[in-house]
Amino acid sequence: MKKVNLICIGCPLGCPLTVEMEGDQVLSVTGNTCKNGDKYARKEMTNPTRVITSTVRVTGGKLAMVSVKTASDVPKGKIFDCVKALKDVDIPAPVHMGQVIVADIAGTGVPVIATKNVDAC
Repeated sequence: MKKVNLICIGCPLGCPLTVEMEGDQVLSVTGNTCKNGDKYARKEMTNPTRVITSTVRVTGGKLAMVSVKTASDVPKGKIFDCVKALKDVDIPAPVHMGQVIVADIAGTGVPVIATKNVDAC
């Protein structure tokens, strides 16, 4: 049996969690003070995912860059592929909050959306 220590990010408390594993199976989660901790630990140990935030270039805009994020979680192992794919993205102004910038980032099936407006010059 393997024990793994985590700090929960499911709520603002940041509880220290201990996860007991047998192979790829979670046997128990302790240390959480709410149900979010148990859910977070099980997901983190079996299928870790993250929301990615970044920026992309804007041409012809009042700002040179626009902040973007994935519309949902992507597998943790795909983070660097996603960031690399965003490196060469250049979007023309105007850009609108919620606009899809990349429809399927790095083959994850997850779109990348703008998180702010950028007006044209």
